[in-house]
Amino acid sequence: MIKTRKAVTPLDPVWDRIATEAQEAVDKQPLMGGLIHACILHHPTIEKALSYRVAAKLCSNEMSMVILREIVDAAYASDPSLIAAARADLMAVYERDPACHRLLQPILYFKGYQAVQAYRVGHWLWKQGDYDLAYFFQMRISEIFGVDIHPAAKIGQGIMIDHAHSIVIGETAVVGDNVSMLHSVTLGGTGKEEEDRHPKIEDGVLIGAGAKVLGNIRIGHCSRIAAGSVVLNDVPPCKTVAGVPAKIVGEAGCDQPSVSMNQVLASGE
Repeated sequence: MIKTRKAVTPLDPVWDRIATEAQEAVDKQPLMGGLIHACILHHPTIEKALSYRVAAKLCSNEMSMVILREIVDAAYASDPSLIAAARADLMAVYERDPACHRLLQPILYFKGYQAVQAYRVGHWLWKQGDYDLAYFFQMRISEIFGVDIHPAAKIGQGIMIDHAHSIVIGETAVVGDNVSMLHSVTLGGTGKEEEDRHPKIEDGVLIGAGAKVLGNIRIGHCSRIAAGSVVLNDVPPCKTVAGVPAKIVGEAGCDQPSVSMNQVLASGE
C-alpha cells in the first residue's frame, strides 16, 4: 500500500501570533467576536485576511465586496512582493507607533496601514495598465481613509503613516523603504506641468505632521523634516530641516530617524 503525503502547512510565526491575539481579544470581549472572526480567524493566511479587510473597507454600491476581493486576491497571487511589503509595513507600525501594542491592531483598526495596503493593490493595477480600476481604488481610499495616493506613485516597504489623516502623495512621487510620516503630509507638485514633478523621498526619512514637500526635489536618506515645514529644495542625507521655507537646522540626530521617531529639535536648532 502506497501512502500519500499530506501537504505541510508552512510555518508563519507572524500570522500565528496575529491569530493568537485575535482569539485572546474575542475571549476578553465577546462582542468583538463577529468582527474579529470575519477579519482574522476565518482566514488561513495573512494575505487572505488582508484581501478581506481591504475589500470590506473599499466596497460600495458601485463595486461589490466580492468583486473587490477577487481583484485583491489576484494581485496577491500575481505579485508576492505585495505581501512581503504588507508584512514589512505591519512590523514598521508595531515597532514605531507607541500606540500599537499588538500586531492585530493595524489590520483591524489603523487606517494608515489599511490605506497603504489598498494603495499597493491600486499600484499593481496601474502597472497592469488597468487605469480605471486603479483610479477607483484611489478614489475609495481617499473617501474612506482620508489618504490620497496616486496609483502611479512608487512607495517602498516598511512604511509607517501615523494617524494618516489628510495625506497626499502625487503621481510622480517616489518614497523609499523604512519611511515614516505623520498626518497632513503632502508630497506635491508646484504647478500644472505634467512631467516628473513630485518629490523623491529616500530610505529612512522621517516627515513630521503637516509638512509639505513640493516639487521634483530629493530628500536624502535618514533625514528629518520638522512638523509644519515647507520644503522646496533638495535636502542632503542625514540632516534636519525646519521652517517655511525649510532650511537645514542641524544633523538628523541618529542613524535611523524614521525608526526612532524622535521629532524633538535639539537646543539651538
